[in-house]
Amino acid sequence: MAVYQRITDADVKSTKSTLNQLIDIVQADISGSTTRQKFQVFVTGGLGPGVTSSLFQTIYDQNFTLQTANPIFDMTVGLYYSSSIVTGSSTGEDANGKLLFPSQTLMMREKINVYKQFAQLLLGDANGRFYSPYGSTTATDSIDAALFLSTKRLFARDSIKRETVALKIYATASNTGGEAGSTNTFPDNLHLTSTGSAMVITDIGANSQQQKNVYGGGVGRLVNSANTTDSVGLIYYDEGIVILNMSNAISGTQHASGSIDAMTATSQVVDAATIAAGKTLLGERSTGNPNATFIEDFMVSASIDNIIDHFASCRFQSGSALTAMTFQNQTNINSTLFFCRAPADSFNYSSNPTYIDSQNKLVVIDPANPNSRAFTMPTTIGLYDGNENLLAVAKLSRPVEKNDSKDITF
Repeated sequence: MAVYQRITDADVKSTKSTLNQLIDIVQADISGSTTRQKFQVFVTGGLGPGVTSSLFQTIYDQNFTLQTANPIFDMTVGLYYSSSIVTGSSTGEDANGKLLFPSQTLMMREKINVYKQFAQLLLGDANGRFYSPYGSTTATDSIDAALFLSTKRLFARDSIKRETVALKIYATASNTGGEAGSTNTFPDNLHLTSTGSAMVITDIGANSQQQKNVYGGGVGRLVNSANTTDSVGLIYYDEGIVILNMSNAISGTQHASGSIDAMTATSQVVDAATIAAGKTLLGERSTGNPNATFIEDFMVSASIDNIIDHFASCRFQSGSALTAMTFQNQTNINSTLFFCRAPADSFNYSSNPTYIDSQNKLVVIDPANPNSRAFTMPTTIGLYDGNENLLAVAKLSRPVEKNDSKDITF
């Protein structure tokens, strides 16, 4: 027969611990065309061949066509619906309250809806406005043009650890060509790799600040590491979402030039270069927009794919061994510990019914040595319910001697 020891509430303890893992995302994963998957679900109608674009793009840790590829994060952009960027380009509303925009703009309602989706998730209000630092109401702290990076759970786990986040982006972009008088074919200069003005964005000071837990969970401020008073965005630790204020993270007033998608019906010739239908030039003197800037002209005129392509390939650089983003994730481990106590006078002999002598009595000590001490060498512990049903088994790493001179707790 078996011998049991009852487990009481005092023998059970619940604990919580955390496991941290360093995540390092290289520049090539973000900038690469094979590691950045597009989902082109938006198609325009009307003028020209039309424009097809994604609403977001997903960054993978290797070629996304491989079965072993893991999605790291999604990247998209959004505009606050009542910001000057939106109101300055809108031509009004229709009878149903839908904002109207000229054909020179692209995907404005989609950009607004992306912003609203994140506002609903993180602020609990689709019409809410993000500010950095969180809780500010100062107009200059508002995030009206946002770059959203949504980390997948495989990498963010239960949350991102505070004061471990760092991103390296380039505040200014290469500005080669794309203007009248140059002898080039107007390539997509907006997508050229930047060569200078690197900015390291970090959440330094998040632990010393008042740790806010809001509708969207824990939130912290992202700052320029070279000037920690310069707020650049927000990070929602529990959701694994980074929000960059593009007006602060890049030089929004820098001149932007190059070819972008557009609703143009025919091709055009600019400085002996042919611009195909479905394309237009941004920031070129002869096209009527010579002073175009990244914010707000590029944000208004370009499709979401154009904007993401620029940020992914230019602002994050393209090194295969250089870090673009790093952080530590946090996995919460909830454990229940059962303290199995073996008192001095218990479990000192085998209860195995086959361990009997010729008189069917359990063998406790060596019959040839009546002065010997009873002992056992436990190797396995079983947990049973009240009806003696085995629920769990624990195997010891090695046998442990148990005798009447000691208590043992497993």
